[in-house]
Amino acid sequence: MNGPKGKYAWTVKVGEKGQFVIPKEARELFGIKPGDTLIILADEKRGIAIPPQDMFAQLSQAIFSGNLPGESEEG
Repeated sequence: MNGPKGKYAWTVKVGEKGQFVIPKEARELFGIKPGDTLIILADEKRGIAIPPQDMFAQLSQAIFSGNLPGESEEG
């Protein structure tokens, strides 16, 4: 599914073991290849995110510094 420019949505089915396949178009768009390690971020209110690999350093720095955008000090 294509939305506004630069925005995409895909559907996936979760199997019995909790696994799902990242759609080919998404893998190509984000350069995800077999054997790559991905980070899964989750927030009970906002959902699950799988950020692009090049954001790992930025995200880990933000997470460990406690300086995440959109988060208040109250959590």
